[in-house]
Amino acid sequence: MRITRLTHDVSVALPADAGAAGAADGPAIARMTLGERLRRLREAQYITRGEAAEAIRLQQAQLTLMELGRTGFRARDVSDLMTVYGLHDESERATLHALVPQTNVPGWWHPYADVVPRWLSAYLGLEHAAGVIRSYELQFVPGLLQTREYARAVVSLGHAHEPESRLRRRVELRMSRQRVLRRARPPHVWAVVDEAALRRPVGGPEVMRAQLEHLLAACELPHVTLQVLPFGAGGHAAAGGPVTLLRVPQPGLPDVVYLEQLFDAHYPEDPEDIRRYRQVVDRLVTTAEPPTRTPALLREILDDGWS
Repeated sequence: MRITRLTHDVSVALPADAGAAGAADGPAIARMTLGERLRRLREAQYITRGEAAEAIRLQQAQLTLMELGRTGFRARDVSDLMTVYGLHDESERATLHALVPQTNVPGWWHPYADVVPRWLSAYLGLEHAAGVIRSYELQFVPGLLQTREYARAVVSLGHAHEPESRLRRRVELRMSRQRVLRRARPPHVWAVVDEAALRRPVGGPEVMRAQLEHLLAACELPHVTLQVLPFGAGGHAAAGGPVTLLRVPQPGLPDVVYLEQLFDAHYPEDPEDIRRYRQVVDRLVTTAEPPTRTPALLREILDDGWS
């Protein structure tokens, strides 16, 4: 490792009031801001993650999570890392230190901790903080656009042997996520849904009819863009599973790709991988029917299968 003079190009936009950064958005923005700043400081000094972790006696995996904004921070670790990276400016050190408490603020989902695995906890924070949420769904209607009855049917598929009380809590969690669509400054949700998800009988005909009518109503919202990928579109790059791309409104922070799997989720961290997934979502948007066609397609599917 080597220490060089810090250059101006390692900065990332910090909140005007860093100490309050997580108060409204939960811990996600503070974690991403602090993690990204520390990563840029490290790379500016040509220090590897392994070297930085060893210098402050931290597991490299933990430092990776910190830099990606997936976990909370300890003030001692942040102070030690800033020293290792040669950051001695007291004003900036104080600004970064002020973010530390906000990285440990409990998210809104904390009361549901018993049904939120760690991999989902990170996503819930990002979803709550995002300015734009773009997604492709192959099997199901996107969670933010599900009715309670449809959500119950989906949750039951993956947790069929759980007691009724836990199933109810999982459904309540999903319904609580949808509050972001009703807040004063909601994220723009842009979803491409495969036609198969709209024709698959999840929960039965009545549930499906109510769900499609709910999607028709969602199309009227200015911050929701819904597209249908028809069977006639043929094969495509995302045929292997759902893809979600989240973008936070703060400048200088990277997009996050979320790939949900059966019992886990993956967050690609390589910038090139993120770029490729962004291209995949872009191609899906151009391949799918335009948003102006969505209401007519939904009514057609309603009449065909769920009338």
